[in-house]
Amino acid sequence: MESFPVIDLSKLNGEERKPTMEKIEDACENWGFFELVNHGISHDLLDTVERRTKEHYRKCMEQRFKEMVASKGLEAVQSEISDLDWESTFFLRHLPESNMAEIPDLEEDYRKVMKEFALEVEKLAEQLLDLLCENLGLEKGYLKKAFYGSKGPNFGTKVSNYPPCPKPDLIKGLRAHTDAGGIILLFQDDKVSGLQLFKDGQWIDVPPMKHSIVINLGDQLEVITNGKYKSVLHRVIAQTDGTRMSIASFYNPGSDAVMYPAPELVEKEAEESQIYPKFVFEDYMKLYAGLKFQAKKPRFEAMKAMESTVNMDPIATA
Repeated sequence: MESFPVIDLSKLNGEERKPTMEKIEDACENWGFFELVNHGISHDLLDTVERRTKEHYRKCMEQRFKEMVASKGLEAVQSEISDLDWESTFFLRHLPESNMAEIPDLEEDYRKVMKEFALEVEKLAEQLLDLLCENLGLEKGYLKKAFYGSKGPNFGTKVSNYPPCPKPDLIKGLRAHTDAGGIILLFQDDKVSGLQLFKDGQWIDVPPMKHSIVINLGDQLEVITNGKYKSVLHRVIAQTDGTRMSIASFYNPGSDAVMYPAPELVEKEAEESQIYPKFVFEDYMKLYAGLKFQAKKPRFEAMKAMESTVNMDPIATA
């Protein structure tokens, strides 16, 4: 079986740039996921983020999670639970406006380190979008501009912990889904596994690696590339031992950004057909909120039915 794609980003700066870009292209086309090492985010910063996140969970969230489990009788379930995930989470919004000051129980040092982390992840996301532009034959900056809308991108971080689960066969850590947005950058636990993606009819583990950043593509990159790149179904399997940390940052289009296939990519299609609709990202998110754990194709079809109402301005690139 093919091995999960791991890409050394430092090799972009030397003689191995071409094969590295080819590995990124292959991962985008055939996996929808890849893992980055030597990505430029300092290991010290990642270690601090991990330590602070685990401390915060133990101090502020672990007991709350246990009380929720007890109140719902989840430890004694006998049949599969399909409407709940075995996870403890909170969400930090960075752009267009931060909500960091509004999150209760966050110590000042933790807020500070998460702000620093978010800036580094944002830079990496924008670097990756330009690498994707290069591979796609799009003008540099095209994807960033496509996501921009009138107020810039939506960028936020979901901080999750997946505690030990007594019935992992009956309760998923996180049910199978594709991500609605743009590009997702995940800093995950390097000891406790659980993330899986669906490829060629089977579930494949995403390997935990120290200091790596896992990248996956959201539905909007599938739309913009007219299906050349695909968002991929993934899930989290709860474990009986160990709490898994997951810090997923979502670099998404702005709420009023209009999504549609890049004209250059439609023209390059053999059938010269535009497969995907055009729509306002916020409308897609409203639909996604109720259909996250269902197939994505009906979401695209619903957007296609609405597309006659969308004004489409060409994306200017600097």
